[in-house]
Amino acid sequence: MSKTRLATSFAALLLASGVQAADLDLNNMSDAERAAFGAQVRAYLLENPEVIMEAVQVLEERQAAEQAQGDVALIENNADAIFNDGYSWVGGNPEGDVTIVEFFDYRCGFCRRAHPEVTQLLELDGNIRYIAKEFPILGEGCSHVEPGAIAGLIRADRSKVGEGRGGHGMISLGVPVCWARDYH
Repeated sequence: MSKTRLATSFAALLLASGVQAADLDLNNMSDAERAAFGAQVRAYLLENPEVIMEAVQVLEERQAAEQAQGDVALIENNADAIFNDGYSWVGGNPEGDVTIVEFFDYRCGFCRRAHPEVTQLLELDGNIRYIAKEFPILGEGCSHVEPGAIAGLIRADRSKVGEGRGGHGMISLGVPVCWARDYH
């Protein structure tokens, strides 16, 4: 149902209820007028329930737009901390024209599954600046090895990050490294 049809339907509802648009001041209606108007609205919605779904869809679109605007503002307000903090690992092309910031947890299964796709993207496009930020949302279970993983990144040939010692992915970002304490 289009917005025009919805507006037309609501206007028809007002006319059918005997309430004029100018008289539609719910605060100044008598209890009887308010009850009659409510009954007409209820009857209309029961006869046309798709109006409710359309209203929900419009609400969800508005909420998504508000969320997107909030996300943009959040990034703009914290851009320096996100993109130039001075301690997050930077890979890919440090001078790339696009920056991807990945927040990851060493224990996160989703991070682990996404990492090969991120790696492939970096390989396919040589103009991506990649910033890896540790974001332990699943607890501190591997926190004792995080400094070792960072040291491994610093010592490793950064073009081969992910191969790790013996090809086991020990210093691969997004892969659990709880056994990294064995790294020398």
